[in-house]
Amino acid sequence: MLYPIGCLVHKQKKQGAAGFTHFCSMNTVVARPVSYSRTTLTELMIPAYANFGGKIHGGTLLSLMDKVAYACAAKHAGEYCVTVSVDGVNFRQPVDVGELVSLMASVNYVGRTSLVIGIKVIAENVKTGVVKHTNTSYFTMVAKDETGKPTEVPPLLLETPDDVRRFLEAMKRKELRATYSEHFDNARTRMLLAENLSQLTTERCTLSEALANELS
Repeated sequence: MLYPIGCLVHKQKKQGAAGFTHFCSMNTVVARPVSYSRTTLTELMIPAYANFGGKIHGGTLLSLMDKVAYACAAKHAGEYCVTVSVDGVNFRQPVDVGELVSLMASVNYVGRTSLVIGIKVIAENVKTGVVKHTNTSYFTMVAKDETGKPTEVPPLLLETPDDVRRFLEAMKRKELRATYSEHFDNARTRMLLAENLSQLTTERCTLSEALANELS
């Protein structure tokens, strides 16, 4: 079901229960619930996907994550979408040949033209039935119109406490990423190589003789 823009949080009117405030305007753009675009992609891990150690390539999993992120984002936006950043790709456990990998994607946050797609990856051993959580990541996508320019996406209708939590967490990640970028850029600007060489003494690196002479 689609809702007019502004209906970002739907009020459940129950006697004696406090509901969320329900805002609604006459704009023709509609808000779409998380469930509208929730997408699951399942694929069998075949030997061609394996590395020399017999485990599935991380790049293979990233490619599948990109596919499911696109499918989820494009369905919500109703437009072609492109990946602009990937946040927090941590491989918790290896994936083996013969396992069924399921990638579950949902829209966690929307801006004006961007969407954050949360992806949870699980791998199932079809013989034993054991299921393991292997990855969680967040893909930021931008919707494009027919001319290739960023285009506005529908608002997100939050229907459950988990929807609200994920939206707020995405806002916090965005804030922390901006703060980190600012602090790192400032530190990089102030960093003088010669004055910070002592920090390398405990690291697994060494300077070439020519570079050491240049910086001394």
